[in-house]
Amino acid sequence: MLAQAYPDAHCELNFRNPLELTVATILSAQCTDARVNTVTPALFARYPNAAAYATANEAELQELIHSTGFYKAKARNIIGMAQRLVADHDGQVPEDFDALIALPGVGRKTAHCVRGNAFDYPGLTVDTHFGRLVRRWELTTEKDPVKVEHIIAAMIPKKEWTLYSHRLVFHGRRVCHSRKPACGACLLKKVCPSYGTGPVGIEAAELVSGPNAEALIAIASEQ
Repeated sequence: MLAQAYPDAHCELNFRNPLELTVATILSAQCTDARVNTVTPALFARYPNAAAYATANEAELQELIHSTGFYKAKARNIIGMAQRLVADHDGQVPEDFDALIALPGVGRKTAHCVRGNAFDYPGLTVDTHFGRLVRRWELTTEKDPVKVEHIIAAMIPKKEWTLYSHRLVFHGRRVCHSRKPACGACLLKKVCPSYGTGPVGIEAAELVSGPNAEALIAIASEQ
């Protein structure tokens, strides 16, 4: 059913190459993709490659990324990540998972995001939306992202991991919100064990967000 609702689910961070996606994903921690996308055009123009980030003035970088939050730590991580790329990987983002998570600021979530979207390797990107949804669906009670990743990986065909992640994130952002999910306007309302966590009446439709909100409401009404 998620495939029907989100046939075009994709990474919502704007990027043109693996380095840009790595930087954007680091910036997305505790920040919305929409906010990151307002910052990255100027950032990517100022720092076109790993060498540019590696020699960046930290204060200048902080200023450019300030609006994404935690900008001091993010600036340190981006510079450190780039310095490692220059020193160990000829300035290129590695495809290998272990090499990726060895980079400053790059954890499992970022590594899976980069591998899945820049290099086309299957991976489950367990962010807050992903974790919330699988717990509401009672696929697991685990809150540790690594444990959630392994549990869900055993349930989903490997080739579908990346797209499955995108669909969960899309659904979490548009319908299954953290504080007030649009239960009454959800296409999974008849099968979701957490149905009723949010409004189930006509007001639920007002909670559905995103450019395809009307289509999502229509699909839910058919279920």
